[in-house]
Amino acid sequence: MRVLHRTGYYLGGFSIGLVLLAFFVKGSGVELPSCDYMPNARVLKTIRNNGYTLSENAEQQLKALQLDTTDLNILFLEGEVDFDKSDTRREPCGFYSIYSQKSVELPITASLENCDEKFTVLNIEKKIGS
Repeated sequence: MRVLHRTGYYLGGFSIGLVLLAFFVKGSGVELPSCDYMPNARVLKTIRNNGYTLSENAEQQLKALQLDTTDLNILFLEGEVDFDKSDTRREPCGFYSIYSQKSVELPITASLENCDEKFTVLNIEKKIGS
């Protein structure tokens, strides 16, 4: 068998194996590793993985804006961390300001406090200037 034929068989089998692997991994519900190396992505992923609690003020603001936690989850998935307004090294708890993309129907900004990897949503407001 020539080298070209062997290479063809190898690549054909390898590609079929990759397709089957992708099918089984995607169906298993396992979260695949992602490349969250940028600061914005790391902060949002940490919030999603560790969860968050709402302060009483934030709960009232959610009701006033007619939003629910699904909207916050979308914000923590697709939002942007405003590091100019954030104070990540503040003692004893870091402070983050996260705003939604302009494409969202109701742009919002959330202020969070991070104490020992426990995030608390302090404030939710309609984004100004959008």
